[in-house]
Amino acid sequence: MPSLPILPRLNLSPRLSPFVLWFFALILIATSALPISARAQINLGLSSSKTSTSAAVVQTPRVRAELVAQAPDGIAAGQTFWLGLKLAHEPDWHTYWKNAGDSGLPTELQWQLPAGLSAGAIDWPTPHALRVGPLVNYGYENTVLLPIPVKVASDFKAPESGMVEVRLSASWLICRVECIPESGEFALQIPVGGSTATHSEDFFKAQAQLPAALSDNGKASIQADANAAKGTVLDDRISLRVTGLPAALQGKTLEFYPENAETFRHAAESGKDWQQRWEGNVWVAEGIPLSDMRGETPKQLAIVIALANKDRIAAMGKGEPIAWRSTLDVSGQWTPAMMASVSPALAAALEANKNTAAAPAPTSASNTGIWAALLGGLIGGLILNLMPCVFPVLAIKVLGFAGHGQNRRAQKISGLAYTAGVVLSFVALGALLLGLRAAGQQLGWGFQLQSPIVVSLLATLFTVLGLNLAGLFEFGSLLPSHIASAQARNPVLDSFLSGVLAVAIASPCTAPFMGASLGFAIDMPSAQALTVFAALGVGMVLPYLLASFVPAVVSWLPRPGAWMETFRRAMAFPMFATVVWLVWVLGHQSGMDAAAALLALLLVLAALIWALGLSGKSRLALSAIAVLLVAGVGYYAAPLITAPPAEPAQAQNGEGQLWQPWTADKVQSLQAANQPVFVDFTAAWCVTCQVNKRTTLSHADVLAAFEQHKVQLLRADWTRQDPAITQALHALGRSGVPVYVLYVPGKPPVVMSELLSKSEVLDALQKI
Repeated sequence: MPSLPILPRLNLSPRLSPFVLWFFALILIATSALPISARAQINLGLSSSKTSTSAAVVQTPRVRAELVAQAPDGIAAGQTFWLGLKLAHEPDWHTYWKNAGDSGLPTELQWQLPAGLSAGAIDWPTPHALRVGPLVNYGYENTVLLPIPVKVASDFKAPESGMVEVRLSASWLICRVECIPESGEFALQIPVGGSTATHSEDFFKAQAQLPAALSDNGKASIQADANAAKGTVLDDRISLRVTGLPAALQGKTLEFYPENAETFRHAAESGKDWQQRWEGNVWVAEGIPLSDMRGETPKQLAIVIALANKDRIAAMGKGEPIAWRSTLDVSGQWTPAMMASVSPALAAALEANKNTAAAPAPTSASNTGIWAALLGGLIGGLILNLMPCVFPVLAIKVLGFAGHGQNRRAQKISGLAYTAGVVLSFVALGALLLGLRAAGQQLGWGFQLQSPIVVSLLATLFTVLGLNLAGLFEFGSLLPSHIASAQARNPVLDSFLSGVLAVAIASPCTAPFMGASLGFAIDMPSAQALTVFAALGVGMVLPYLLASFVPAVVSWLPRPGAWMETFRRAMAFPMFATVVWLVWVLGHQSGMDAAAALLALLLVLAALIWALGLSGKSRLALSAIAVLLVAGVGYYAAPLITAPPAEPAQAQNGEGQLWQPWTADKVQSLQAANQPVFVDFTAAWCVTCQVNKRTTLSHADVLAAFEQHKVQLLRADWTRQDPAITQALHALGRSGVPVYVLYVPGKPPVVMSELLSKSEVLDALQKI
């Protein structure tokens, strides 16, 4: 097989020297990590449930935990600001409220604060009842913020640096059916004199979920057994009377959450095991069963009364409370449950188990799952060669096959070197992705094109390649002779680096089979996950490796000749088409001003390359002018290119009304309202996404079927890094886009293929 160069050879088809390829490869790899926090530490141990990383974010396979702050007026003496632990759970996983219910443990926080700061207790948001088999627990799913007030002393003195560092050691128990103890170390820098309000919306939502305090104390009374002797009580029942609730609640069925642990039988159901009713403005709960683990009768019971789940969203939307907290005076006495003692041997065993439970050993994926992922990666890599984003590379490789002619040995060596470049690049990119995810970053496949800097560098590279192919310049005329001739001395290195650059260009695509394999690989132990990435590289390079060892595969190509020069110049146009696409991607990421700035930069760069190719006295003068233009345009373009994400423009032809922006909460609320939801996980840099969008998803029959079945259409735009979208993809077993999902209430999500067809969508809709 030929060396599969990114550009043809220097005689009839000059190509980039290995040093130029190496330069661009290093730039692309380095800038892929630019959006990542400098505080993140890479750790490939994805299966660990405990991390020593001291940063604001701790990521495990089950939850993303982040230490956040709310100090809009800075940190001032005598004032109060807020800290919070934000827990974003993976689907079906949950953590616990202050009273966990029948099982579980509440989240615990231990603070290390500078002198003059003191943290209060957690202001626990109203929980949900979580039924697991015969048990009922109280806790949180999806995303919850646990807010903590921090009091600033009147004699507080700001550090000289102007920054306050807070540290947190947190531990939580996260459960689905199985439970896993997890913990994390957090650190956060907060400016004393500046405003910290990045997470204002999260704190606002947490405030809206706090129970409102009731000023009137109600009563909790032990029920006497009318058939028993005087003075005895019914040991397992209690009645509550709650006063002071808003009049608007009268007649509604409410939920009841006791703050006292091991007091009530949490799995008891209202309307079945106990009854609730209204007596005027008093809410009465009668006959609530007491726990078999109850202790001595307390003087007071603290309870939270809340709206049913279906009423909470509406109340929060109106700015109204969703729950109320009351402290009830207890009258009467119950008989404490007889507690069995624990043997000393069992107590010692339990203590030893506590010390090892927090760090379970990583588990390996099943052999079946590993082989399925490897096969999917291999097939996905093969299909990747047919994806639109790979076309500019594949078209030029035809010249490489023809250029080697009958030199079979050169074909084989170049094919093996190219294979090594592709496979090792996929492994390196996979290791970078896994490492950054382990360090707390929410990333997925194609993450490098979520950086506007990487997009701009790729556009620059393809512009240079296109100008070279079009014949505007030859690298030999611009570079020193010893560098320009380096490719002749290093053909193996040249082929290897061609493979590196091919992966950088092809990696944003996601082919069928590839998405599921990569999604599965991310949850594997690191060594197994990297094997899947290697299989993906082998699949992509397999056709070329086969062609290098089996001459009949490329026997249809004509012998080297003048046709190669014509073909070379024609290949400039796919390169320029790729530049158009990349500029369009940048426009979606940073706005049209950034896209125009990049075009201006590419224009003056082309002028510089043209000037450098001139001869005589005009070369020096025009080159100097062009250098100044490149420097000036680059100075003004850089801030625009790296600007924050632009607000999405309203789509034309009514698309903005058909497709709504995706959020996890919106999917959940629509599901609760019994409405089907179709989600398009997409990105501007994903060519396959755009093809599906303009064909299948815009087809009149598909749109009519969506309307007929009253399906809400949501679009999750992953053009720029979005941790929430990354989490949603990970929950679906995917690591890149495109992904298409149909959510039907009461049924598992239907994940469709990456190459979406009209028949596939219509068939899925017919099953609603």
